[in-house]
Amino acid sequence: MVPNGPQTDDGLVQLLTPTGQRTAHPDYDPRIAHLDPDALRALYRDMVLVRRFDNEATSLQRQGELALYAQCLGQEAAQIGSGRALAPQDQVFPSYREHGVAYTRGVDLADVLRLFRGIDHGGWDPTAYGFHLYTLVIGSHTLHATGYAMGLQRDGAVGTGDPARDSAVVTYFGDGSTSQGDVNEALVFAAVNNAPVVFFCQNNQWAISEPTSRQSRVPLADRGPGFGIPSVRVDGNDVLATYAVTAEALERARSGGGPTFIEAFTYRMGAHTTSDDPSRYRSAAEEEYWRQRDPIDRLRLYLEDRGALPQDFLDTLAAEGDALGERIRTAVRAMGRPSAASMFEHVYATPNSVVEAERQWFEQYESSFLDGEGSHR
Repeated sequence: MVPNGPQTDDGLVQLLTPTGQRTAHPDYDPRIAHLDPDALRALYRDMVLVRRFDNEATSLQRQGELALYAQCLGQEAAQIGSGRALAPQDQVFPSYREHGVAYTRGVDLADVLRLFRGIDHGGWDPTAYGFHLYTLVIGSHTLHATGYAMGLQRDGAVGTGDPARDSAVVTYFGDGSTSQGDVNEALVFAAVNNAPVVFFCQNNQWAISEPTSRQSRVPLADRGPGFGIPSVRVDGNDVLATYAVTAEALERARSGGGPTFIEAFTYRMGAHTTSDDPSRYRSAAEEEYWRQRDPIDRLRLYLEDRGALPQDFLDTLAAEGDALGERIRTAVRAMGRPSAASMFEHVYATPNSVVEAERQWFEQYESSFLDGEGSHR
């Protein structure tokens, strides 16, 4: 790691070391003071179950049940920590790897796979969960998030002092997205409008096969101040630190204090997607270095040291993971295939004569083909 470079670990907010030792931080200790052993075990449970889902989904793709899948392996602390800091009225604009955040918002993880199965444009109702659909166009959703946050301002849902009403927006994106024009434009709009939005950059250090060092000469969090946005770098493999930093940023946004840029320094332990082979561009030594900093192991070691991880809890969690895996496998295999004509649905929010004419033509075209017995379908 180069000092002061984009992959340095200097200046990270950290509350748990890689070996599970608690470190004090005067600014962020109060943010986690209310997390008792039950709450800490709940965070551990979240990460374990999300990883089980991630492994099941990867296996399903290898078996031909999914067209593609984007793993979140190694990024569970960044996602669970930040997701659990959200209030019910907050809104999330994800990219396509935020399965852990989806889980914290109550989205059925089986529905997440409808997109990767190729049978749905999304898979859930964004309004019901405050969690918008995955965005495959790199960085474009940061503009959507900023616009939504500006709408919250105009609706009077920011800075009222009512904790049940004041709202914020969080948008998740990767290190590679910071090179996109959309992200930089979103930062401009958020800054000049003092929008209640948190830019949460999961710096997993690899934009497909390009390292962060090919994206920036300095830590990514340094970009925020250039736009007039407060920034913080956090150890993204530390679920407690991620929770604390996000809670602070959300509080600022909801109270009218404007945007924050969070860089969660983490690592993509798996492939970019299941069509990728990371062994072609990164070393086994690098992967092993980060394997020793596994976010789940870190919290497990901390809980074990405190005697707060009883065997009955672990047994129950293991059974819960097995049940989740079985349910995911069964749900995916039962999804079936949509009709080809369904591509014309949900193109516009209201009926459109051009789309309707194209749908009718397509259905006539399909019906013109002969079936297997030589007659028209």
